[in-house]
Amino acid sequence: MREVKLSSKYQIVIAREVRDALGVKAGDRLLVVPRGNAVILLRKPKNYAKAISGLGKDIYESNYLDKERQSWS
Repeated sequence: MREVKLSSKYQIVIAREVRDALGVKAGDRLLVVPRGNAVILLRKPKNYAKAISGLGKDIYESNYLDKERQSWS
């Protein structure tokens, strides 16, 4: 865990290992998500559709849609 100092301009420096882990470089955009006493930094996706593609693929069983359609009749 790294400690950072907040400058008088309310800026922080992100440590190299954190930048490497996120895969970010100068000029990249980050999303800052406050969660209670914590802050989550995420790399902003260039394409949101690609970023969320496949997230729900294992939520439903393979024949869920067929069962749902049968229940309509």
